[in-house]
Amino acid sequence: QVQLVESGGGLVQAGGSLRLSCAASGRTFSSYAMGWFRQAPGKEREFVAAISWNGGSLYYTDSVKGRFTISRDNAKNTVYLQMNSLKPEDTAVYYCAAGPLPRTVVARTRIDYWGQGTQVTVSS
Repeated sequence: QVQLVESGGGLVQAGGSLRLSCAASGRTFSSYAMGWFRQAPGKEREFVAAISWNGGSLYYTDSVKGRFTISRDNAKNTVYLQMNSLKPEDTAVYYCAAGPLPRTVVARTRIDYWGQGTQVTVSS
């Protein structure tokens, strides 16, 4: 069993930055691919970024490429999402997710664990 707890959300002006963290419990964190998703009001939950178990492979949705960076520290059981040049359209609840492979996370074909989410609000 793995529990995921997100933190780092908040209110920021357009152009600003935030760093989200997702702390995982359990000894098997390093065996999972990890991802970030977001859900804006009235919209479907969408993929944002994913990272392989060793950090060697990274995946991003087109709208965040060049602005967001996903990383992980397996010694700390934590995955991060550095968000720069934030835009009002980035406003959403951001969720952390764990799955067996990056492709299963990106495509949402298999996600074993979800976090509870953290709110990010970007003002114009």
